[in-house]
Amino acid sequence: MGSEFARLAALDAGSHMNTYSRKPVLFVSGRGMRLFDDGGREYLDFMSGIGTVNLGHSHPAVVEAVRDQIGKLTHITNLFHVEHRAELAAQIVDLFGGDARVFFGNSGAEAVEGAVKLARKWASIHKGPDSRNIVAAHRSFHGRTLASLAATGQPAKQEIFTPISPGFRHVEINDVAALEEALDDSVCAVLLEPVQGEGGVFPCTHEYLRAVREVCDARGILLIFDEVQCGIYRTGPVFAHQAAGARPDIMTLAKALGNGLPIGAVVARTPVAEAFVPGDHGSTFGGGPVICAAARANLDALMEERAGERATSSGAYLVAGLERLMLETNRIAEVRGVGLMVAFDLIEPGAVALVDQALADGFVLNSTSANTVRLLPPLCCTTAEIDQLMEYLQHAITEGRG
Repeated sequence: MGSEFARLAALDAGSHMNTYSRKPVLFVSGRGMRLFDDGGREYLDFMSGIGTVNLGHSHPAVVEAVRDQIGKLTHITNLFHVEHRAELAAQIVDLFGGDARVFFGNSGAEAVEGAVKLARKWASIHKGPDSRNIVAAHRSFHGRTLASLAATGQPAKQEIFTPISPGFRHVEINDVAALEEALDDSVCAVLLEPVQGEGGVFPCTHEYLRAVREVCDARGILLIFDEVQCGIYRTGPVFAHQAAGARPDIMTLAKALGNGLPIGAVVARTPVAEAFVPGDHGSTFGGGPVICAAARANLDALMEERAGERATSSGAYLVAGLERLMLETNRIAEVRGVGLMVAFDLIEPGAVALVDQALADGFVLNSTSANTVRLLPPLCCTTAEIDQLMEYLQHAITEGRG
C-alpha cells in the first residue's frame, strides 16, 4: 500500500461512521478486470463493487458519456424533462419485453421501496385496503432502509432496528406448497430474487419461478422480481428471470445498471405502473442527466460486447474449476453459480480469512458468511484470469488459509 492509504485511513476513522469493516487498501484506478492501489500494485477484481461494475472498470464508453454530459448539465429537477432519461427508460422497457413503465431512483434499496409502494397502491385500487402484505423469501436481501430491511429474510440484520415495518412474511424458495400456504386475501404481492445474492448465491429453479407466476395469476397477486444483483447480464440474459420464461409484474434494478454510478429503477407492466399518479412517489436525484447518459452507454456497450454470452461461458468455466478444486482439496462443501454469479462453501469456517489473504496476494474476493466465498467478477472476465484465480485458490485452500 502507498503512503496515501495511512493518511486516509486515519481520517476516515476519525470522521466517518463506523458502518463498514474496511479492508486495508486504497484503490485509485481500474481498467477492465484490474484494480490498482495507491502504491501502484495490481489486483484481479472478482468482486466488481459487489456485482456493480459488470462492464469492467473505467470502460471508455461510460467515461466518455459522463464526461460529455457533466460538462453540459449536471442536474435538473424531475419537474422538467431530462435529457437521456426517456431514452434510457425506453431502452429498459424494450429489454423487459415492452408494455411497461420505469421510475428511476438512486439505489437498489430505493427501487425496492418504490416497488413495495407501487404494489400496495395497485392493491388498494384492485384488491381493497386490507390487501397490504408481501410474501418474500428466507435468506433474501432487499436493502438497508426500513421497508426493504423488513422484506429481507435475515432476522439477524433486523433485530437491532425494531420495530421493523410490518406487512412482510417469509417462505423458503423452491417450495411451491410453502408459498401457497403463506398466501391469503391480505397478500398483494410476492417478492423474490431469481438468484439470491447476499444470501450466498442461491438460485430459484426455473420450474419454481414459472410455478410462482402461475400461482400469482390464479390468486390475482403481483409478482415482483428483485434483480438488483442478478440483473444486467450477470447470469447470462439481460434479466435473470428471462431464462425461466416467467415475467414479473414489477422488477427492481440498480447496481450494474450504471456500471458503478448510483442509479436504481422500478420497472412495471403498464397496467400496474398506472396505479402511480403525480405525487405518489418521487426522487430528487433519480434519473439525472449524467447518470442516465452513463447507463445508456453502459447498456449499449454490454450488448455490443455480448456480455451475456461471456457471462454464461466464463461462468460455466469458473464453476467447473471450483468443482475440480472441491474434488482435489476436500475443503469445499458446495459450489453454486448462474453465469458469473458464483459462490462456494468451505467445509470449515474460514471464508473471511481466505478473502483477507487473497487481498494481500492480489485477488479481490468477497465473503457472505463464515463459510461462503462469493465471486462476482466483471463480465469481461476471461478464462485466463479465472485460471489465475484457480491456481491461487488451489494453493490457498490446500495450505489452509481459508
